[in-house]
Amino acid sequence: MIREFYDSSDEDDMESQYQVDPECLVLTRPDRDMHNRCCGGKAWCIKDICGIICAVLTWLLILYAEFVVMMVMLLPGLSSYPLYAYVNIFIFQSLAFLAFASHLRTMFTDPGAVPKGNATKEMIKQMSFREGQVIFKCTKCCSIKPERAHHCSVCQRCIRKMDHHCPWVNNCVGENNQKYFVLFTFYIAAISIHSLTLSVYQFVTCIRHEWRDCSAYSPPATVVLLLFLIAEALLFAIFTAVMLVTQLHAIWNDETVNIKHFNLFS
Repeated sequence: MIREFYDSSDEDDMESQYQVDPECLVLTRPDRDMHNRCCGGKAWCIKDICGIICAVLTWLLILYAEFVVMMVMLLPGLSSYPLYAYVNIFIFQSLAFLAFASHLRTMFTDPGAVPKGNATKEMIKQMSFREGQVIFKCTKCCSIKPERAHHCSVCQRCIRKMDHHCPWVNNCVGENNQKYFVLFTFYIAAISIHSLTLSVYQFVTCIRHEWRDCSAYSPPATVVLLLFLIAEALLFAIFTAVMLVTQLHAIWNDETVNIKHFNLFS
């Protein structure tokens, strides 16, 4: 005899513990499980306005750093300090490319969604559960939830080993895309520290030369561009460094943010 429990441990599963949506009965076909899919089902895509805005804002902030670092600091110094300029151009462009690539991989990778509609009696009978085994069912997805899976209200899916939903990547961080998220936080932290170092050095250099031949822009415009980049780089260096350490600590201890919160308040 297999005991079934409706999981109400997630905040999104608190309501309707014992009522199963009738639509669950039509979700057992594979072609029905196309929620959050695009490009003919080949890519994972969350259609959340807030997440899309945050993701686009992430790209714009990287492009702003690209503009200031290249046009204000490095390209004007190619003739005077070629080695310094070329080395830093290579470092910055490499980090920018890797940050973009890891962000896209995190954003468009299925984080580990549990198939919808697999919690019907017919499907359960086909699964090799042990006698007396306890299984947990999500009433929203009508799916059997593996251990450490949680329901995300934004993705509207149960995610295996869900860590958290990150609006900056417009996706959940879960079993399948956590490594890309860790790489993304590392590259953003690295490019922020690099940009911060270049900006402070450029600012000091401009002051020493009394803003003569400091950049192709006027001194007031240069000051505004550099100060905004310094603020941006400092903010995201701290933010992503904390996220990176948190992720590495969770991976080392085989935990997720959701489990930590559950243990804290239980």
